[in-house]
Amino acid sequence: MKAKQVKVILTAKETGERFSEKEPVSFSSDLAPSDTHIQLDPERKYQELLGFGGAFTEAAAHSLSLISPEKREEIIRRYFDPIEGLGYRLGRTHINSCDFSLGNYTYVEDGDTSLGSFSIEREKKLVIPLIQEAMDAAGEELSIVASPWSPPSWMKTNGEMNNGGKLLSEYESVWADYYSKYIEAMEKEGIRIWGITIQNEPEAKQVWDSCLYSGAEERDFIKNHLGPSLVKNGHDDVKVIIWDHNRDVIYERAHAVLSDPEAAKYVWGTGLHWYVSEEFENLSKVHHAFPDKHLIFTEGCMEGGVQVGSWDTGERYGRNIIGDLNNYLEAWIDWNLVLNEEGGPNHVGNYCDAPVIVDTGKDKVHYNSSYYYIGHFSKYIKPGARRIWSDVSNTTIIATAFENMDGEIVVVAMNGNDHDEEISLSCGHGSFTTTLPLHSITTFMIS
Repeated sequence: MKAKQVKVILTAKETGERFSEKEPVSFSSDLAPSDTHIQLDPERKYQELLGFGGAFTEAAAHSLSLISPEKREEIIRRYFDPIEGLGYRLGRTHINSCDFSLGNYTYVEDGDTSLGSFSIEREKKLVIPLIQEAMDAAGEELSIVASPWSPPSWMKTNGEMNNGGKLLSEYESVWADYYSKYIEAMEKEGIRIWGITIQNEPEAKQVWDSCLYSGAEERDFIKNHLGPSLVKNGHDDVKVIIWDHNRDVIYERAHAVLSDPEAAKYVWGTGLHWYVSEEFENLSKVHHAFPDKHLIFTEGCMEGGVQVGSWDTGERYGRNIIGDLNNYLEAWIDWNLVLNEEGGPNHVGNYCDAPVIVDTGKDKVHYNSSYYYIGHFSKYIKPGARRIWSDVSNTTIIATAFENMDGEIVVVAMNGNDHDEEISLSCGHGSFTTTLPLHSITTFMIS
């Protein structure tokens, strides 16, 4: 083993350590493995990582508009700066309104099938300036995924944006062209749309902005309308992402769309959320069935309002990121970047938590455990890294391992137990032993 020392970065519940650099550990050729042993094989490589990010919602942008410019700049820097921040390179935003908007809205006048009235003027007030500031902090273009929560009410069977309903067949072509109008409007603001999803949570009839699609309906909309429209309008380079919903039935939806070659030719990959289940193995099932397609996490958050100080929040993030990465996930996008002290604003009261909470009355910023847990991956596993084979001898801890493009190996290990855990790690002909504190996450950097 060439590496003499390993850099150790720790975040732990009980000690107050956050991204704390510890004493390096050294490899040895004659150590006996611990009961909990991590083994690596850098020669066995898997998917390439695109990166991490969060969602630019109207709620996030509104919350940031209500605090001091200094605090706003700090938050954006601590997310997107490649050195000081989490190194985010991805983002998600909404086409038309979502529940984390200040109200329902669209970009066209009612009944305008020509889309001549199309305008994203509303986004220029809050969302677009935030994306532009994030790009400035990142020092480069971000890969933005845009998702619709609902078509305009007049295009739907229930005549409203909320409470589900379906896209009326006579408006399928108009709605398909709507995506291109949005892509072009955002490009005029200096924001390139990297990818689009067909529909946020197409199997969920929500009291907020929602629209239902069966697998066959999503397949046929892509095949007959959206795919051809994107090609016609010169946007066939935009990544088309299906599903954008939970892991539990991700394989069933992927199979419904991707088993049709005429639909699949337009599709880049499958998006997923973490609600309902942690059946990470379903991602591998999709990957093995459709190995030329990609997997991207498009949304996850803690439901039920603000949970400042909760450690379970961070551990849910860590557990889900590791589980998904170990099953061929290539990109991971959190939900709202920032929310206010209530867990909103949300126009139907569907309050949630976020890694960063701002108290808009007191101009205070809270960085939750989730912020640090995400950072243990995003700060150190760089875009372009390849996952390498790793194995943990038991279920006491969980871990994942990647090799950065410069050859550095990054291992992220999480101890969610109520006690410290001694582990050993071997790579090549060397091993080291160390202790993971209770309720902690550790990043090891082997160069």
